[in-house]
Amino acid sequence: MNRAAESHPACVVAAADEHDVIAAVRMAAERDQAVGVMATGHGQAVPADGAVLVNTSRMDGVTVDPAAATAWVEAGTRWTRVVERATWHGLAPLNGSSPSVGAVGYTMGGGAGLLGRRFGFAADHVRRVRLVGADGRSCDVTAESDPDLFWAVRGGKDNFGLVVGMEIDLFPVSYLYGGGLYFAGEATAEVLHGYAEWTRRVPETMASSVLLAHQPDLPGVPEPLRGRFVVHLRIAHSGDIAEGERLVRPLRKLGGPLLLDTVRKMPYAEVGSIHHDPADEPYVAYDRNVLLKELTPETVELISALAGPGSPLVAELRHFGGAYARPPRVPNCVGGRDAEFSFFTGAVPDPDTLRRRDEMLDALRPWSTGGTNLNFAGVEDSTPQRVAAAYTPADYARLTALKVRYDPHNTFRINLNIPPGE
Repeated sequence: MNRAAESHPACVVAAADEHDVIAAVRMAAERDQAVGVMATGHGQAVPADGAVLVNTSRMDGVTVDPAAATAWVEAGTRWTRVVERATWHGLAPLNGSSPSVGAVGYTMGGGAGLLGRRFGFAADHVRRVRLVGADGRSCDVTAESDPDLFWAVRGGKDNFGLVVGMEIDLFPVSYLYGGGLYFAGEATAEVLHGYAEWTRRVPETMASSVLLAHQPDLPGVPEPLRGRFVVHLRIAHSGDIAEGERLVRPLRKLGGPLLLDTVRKMPYAEVGSIHHDPADEPYVAYDRNVLLKELTPETVELISALAGPGSPLVAELRHFGGAYARPPRVPNCVGGRDAEFSFFTGAVPDPDTLRRRDEMLDALRPWSTGGTNLNFAGVEDSTPQRVAAAYTPADYARLTALKVRYDPHNTFRINLNIPPGE
């Protein structure tokens, strides 16, 4: 849970079902209060001060239809439960790298996970949404029932209503060739140069990312990594296992002796071990991100210099492209389809650290698409200009126009807000 956005709501509704959500929205309307939603707190970016905050964590039901390869997922469900239920049937959802994240918020923000280069954004594979609108009424939203709202909510997060459930596609992926290759910080530039070249040749079944971070000197950290700056190259290959091993082989030769190698054949149920993100520990982080159109040798040198050993920042490069770049069968408003990589960085709230973070992002502008990823946004990204950067200009204009129709009083504004157009 990111505690960078502390909230002091007027009241908190611990919703157990759709009826509680309806009651909360209607109460807020009667009191002329804003409405916010929280499932896990992982991506809370805006304080809910004076608002009605709906906590959906009790709404954690999952129903899998193995014949149709779909799942019905309630509002407060974490990906852990979806992965668990789906893998019983040899199926996999388009979950994020951290299964402790809430499934609905992640998906409505786009959702770029470990199967995305093969299948696309998670939002591209939503079949139906159950939504409580600003008028306090619930409805099923599909491409047939309301194509405008269905387009907007898949990528518009909670700007058009509170999603109490969604029907999503599942995919026949039972195993991955995945895990982490851990290199010493001194090899940062060599690893990143080799990685950049390697990504130009891999198939869409290969997902990967690189984390640059100083590991804490704590008992829970593997001994070879403890207390040192580490380059963590994460791998998730969803195709043939032997092909995955062949593709990863040249990476193992980068950067001198590996500190740790956890890449192996694994059941999809263990997908969370690849990024090995902290689960429920509270933290304070000021996150920002930029999407990159390419990763050139000059880009690598800049990142290595500014985010390598000695840097107080945490930085991640994530490979996009593949199916992310293709428009979905049913259109939605998810942006960033022109990106080859995302670059995410987190900082503690120290003025010098924040300055160094912003200077690095500014220096990356020559390689930027001009866009950002909504799910990687932080507490400083709630301004209209920064929210708009997550969409194409045409899509953002359409979203503000649709906001007038579906939420004219901007009831749902405790978020990365899309205001009603004029």
